[in-house]
This record gives sequence, C-alpha cells and structure tokens, in this order.
Amino acid sequence: MSISLSSLILLPIWINMSQIQQGGPDEKEKTTALKDLLSRIDLDELMKKDEPPLDFPDTLEGFEYAFNEKGQLRHIKTGEPFVFNYREDLHRWNQKRYEALGEIITKYVYDLLEKDCNLKKIFIPVDATESEPKSFIFMSEDALTNPQKLMVLIHGSGVVRAGQWARKLIINEDLDSGTQIPFIKRAMDEGYGVIVLNPNENCIEVEKPKTHVQSSSDSSDEPVEKRERKDKVSKETKKRRDFYEKYRNPQREKEMMQLYIRENGSPEEHTVYVWDHFIAKSAAENVFFVAHSYGGLAFVELMIQREADVKSKVTAVALTDSVHNVWHQEAGKTIREWMRENCCNWVSSSEPLDTSVESMLPDCPRVSAGGEVNPSLPVSDSGFFLISLRDTTHKQEECRRTLIILFLFPLKSCL
Repeated sequence: MSISLSSLILLPIWINMSQIQQGGPDEKEKTTALKDLLSRIDLDELMKKDEPPLDFPDTLEGFEYAFNEKGQLRHIKTGEPFVFNYREDLHRWNQKRYEALGEIITKYVYDLLEKDCNLKKIFIPVDATESEPKSFIFMSEDALTNPQKLMVLIHGSGVVRAGQWARKLIINEDLDSGTQIPFIKRAMDEGYGVIVLNPNENCIEVEKPKTHVQSSSDSSDEPVEKRERKDKVSKETKKRRDFYEKYRNPQREKEMMQLYIRENGSPEEHTVYVWDHFIAKSAAENVFFVAHSYGGLAFVELMIQREADVKSKVTAVALTDSVHNVWHQEAGKTIREWMRENCCNWVSSSEPLDTSVESMLPDCPRVSAGGEVNPSLPVSDSGFFLISLRDTTHKQEECRRTLIILFLFPLKSCL
C-alpha cells in the first residue's frame, strides 16, 4: 500500500489532533488552532519547512555563472547553460533561486546601458527629495538636444526592467536576444538620440514594520480582574498565531510592503511622466517609439492623455505584439485614425514577414513578424527592416520616407 507525500506530512497533525481532542479546555483550544491551520494551509506551504535556506548569492560570480564573448550565460566551471532545476523536487526553492539570479542580471544590464551604450541614468521624479522612493530612465547624451530624431524604447510587463525585452531570453539565449542593446547601438549609429523607459519600476519594497500592540494592562482605569482576563486572552491569541506561523512561514521570510514612486506608480503613469518631463521638451523634429507588448498599451494611454502633443511630435510607432485595445482604453476616433497612418504592429505569425494579419480592432495595421528570427546573427545581417509610412509631420501625403528602423527578435519566445 502506497502513502502519498501529503499524507506523510499531515499525519503528525492528524495524530496530534486525535490525542488532544480527549483533553480539557486548554487542549480544545489547541484543537481549534490545528483545525484553523489545516483549513488555511496547503501542501506547498507545509513543504517549506524542508527547504534549504533561501539565501542566494548577490553576484554572478557567486552563482558561478558569467556571460561569455557571445553574450551567453554559462557556468564558469562546466561551460553549461543555466540549469533551473538545481535541486530536484524543490520547485519553489528553484524559482526563488531563478528570481535572485534575475535581479542580478537586471543590474548587469543597467551597467551595460551605462558603460557599453554610454547612456546616462536619470532619476525620477526630477524634483524628488532625498528620502522619497525614486525610479530612473536612461538617455543618450544628445537625447534632448538632437534636432533631427529621437527613439524611445518601451518594454513589456512583468519582471523586465529598462534595457530588457525578456529576462528568460537573456538567461537561456543571449544578451542580444533578450535586451534592447542592439536597438540602442544601431539607433545611435544611425544618428538617433535614445531614451529608454523603465515602466515596471513603480515602487520600492521595504520590510514591513512590526506592529506593537499596547498591553491592556496599561489601562489604569480598568478593574484588575478585567485587565488580567484581557491579558490572558491576548497571550493565548499570540500563542495560536505563533503556532500557525511556525508552519506557514518556517523560513521566517521577511514581510515586505511597497512604497509607490510619485507620479510613476504604473507603466501608464511612468510613460506620461517621461513624456511631460523629457520627450516633449526634446529638440527632435521626429520622435519614434518602439514598444513591446504592454508598452503598446502604455503608448496608447499616452495618446489618450496627450493627443495633440503626441500628434505634433511623434512621426511613427513600431509595436511588437502590442496588447493595447482601443475599445477598452476608449481611444477616440481621431486617435484611431492617426494610429492607422502612423503605427504598425508586428505580431507573432507563421506568415512571411510583413504579410498583413487580420485584426478585429480598427486601429493600426497588424503584420507578421515572420515567425522566429535567428537571434545569433549579427545585427547587420539579421533584419533591420525599413518601414515606409506616410510622412505626417510635414503633411505631404505623397511624400514617403523611412521613418523608423526595427530589429525583429524572436517574439514567440517573449510571450
């Protein structure tokens, strides 16, 4: 007869319950606590007590990984790619390890943006006090002074931060596949100023302060017996809470709270803020956006809130697998018409590159990204596609020019 793992874990609790049910009032309180525990806890929570400590390195070297000359993440000793299942049957621990590595890679990409791409880190809000939460974006030296053209990059939702398209591509493929660095370098070579948004950096996490409950014995105007009864109830409540917490959080993980960044508390807020304080003030005659996934939704929200300004300054928008929805976002008719003339959405498709793809929404054209593009090819060989759209900046309907350059990456892997 086989016994499941969950039964083995829960067996001591069941036995304990059957024993204490035969006791007095104090034992009945323990029974109540155990029943409460069983009603709230699941197997994953129980198995936490058998996990190794969630204590991970804070450097790539500590993980024994490094990026090689091809930008691939490899084990320093074995040369093997990253292994997610480092410990068998400990998915939660492996996931925590993966997330810890991801945070290191985020900082690594930030360093590349500054050192390899020569971008400047600009903290926001621009008028932030020393003590308040802050975020930041990255800009080229000429982002605000380039008189001709400015490119703005917006990534999608999730764990990615400025300079990234997809964390899993950075870890499992290479830096060129998962970061915005090829876009940035090629754009700068073509004479563009560059601004890299950071729309997912909306808050900072700090440890939640412990709440200290004032003892009822401090109330001097209450009778002594009443205060003693209150103290007894408080102690018993704390005992039951600690009993439950022992199983719920055996690793004593810190309880965190989020402090949101002023005027940057969401991707949409962040995009509008960067527009108002940087992009709108830039000298560029032509501004171009490249926005992936949720970044497309953030751009549409920017249009809704700053329609006239966007129309006067933005020349074209390249979207990749954008999740915007002009109906749900309540984009007006004039916005939809502008998007049809000035935006294009490349979507994952098995159809040949630039083949029209049917859309249910009456906004910008949807065309095929041509399936997967080989990410290992150098930028010059792998698909900087010139997209000709109508030049609305000068109102010359018959004048067509190249408005934007787009480096297509393996979109399917980003979904």
